[in-house]
Amino acid sequence: MILKQIADVDFPTRWAHFRLLAFDALRSSGAPLREWRESALALILGDLQRESPLVRIHSQCTTGEVFHSLRCDCRDQLQMALRAIAREGNGVLIYEQQEGRGIGLMEKLRAYELQDHGLDTIDANLRLGHAVDARDYALAVSILEFLGIRSLRLISNNPQKIDAVVSSGIRLAERVPADVPGNPYSSRYLATKRERLRHFSMTAPDLPVLAAEPLDGLCGSQAGAESRGALWPMS
Repeated sequence: MILKQIADVDFPTRWAHFRLLAFDALRSSGAPLREWRESALALILGDLQRESPLVRIHSQCTTGEVFHSLRCDCRDQLQMALRAIAREGNGVLIYEQQEGRGIGLMEKLRAYELQDHGLDTIDANLRLGHAVDARDYALAVSILEFLGIRSLRLISNNPQKIDAVVSSGIRLAERVPADVPGNPYSSRYLATKRERLRHFSMTAPDLPVLAAEPLDGLCGSQAGAESRGALWPMS
């Protein structure tokens, strides 16, 4: 993999004042050799050389994050991770374009249609000819290595993400649960992740929908000053 940093951006958000790095990667595999490009973002807060920063490896979810779909927990996990990193004052969120466990938005919507007719998220993917989970985390691991992270606390319920980090030689100091409240529309999806994908502790399906998150003063002058004080120097 050839990893290239293509942007370095000052990035204030409602949670904290981050540094945003954009990456482009050229990957190749197979015989005959096949090449393809991937891109990802890293939202960085604080000094990542401190021992075991908080890390979230997050896959894009247009339906949840843009349109606030209640069929999944992606948006709530994204906001929970950003809030946790902001409160810690130190960490990184890697945002990858691996929609629908790697099958893309349009295929994910086709899978949703099959789920509307009774299949679960795994069987829907298989019916469409896709892998159960087509993602890999080589790009995320390469970004962590680029950032000089040798030990981390990973916000995740996904054993595949944990395996990717551990097998890379990065020390997993702690797994931080990524549990968020479920709702009647996401309960079957969460149960499938727990029971068939073997994800770790998942929220009970009868908990209420996560309420709209208050700003908690994070974009106010005091929090902004604290976050900016932890920001890496811009290059």
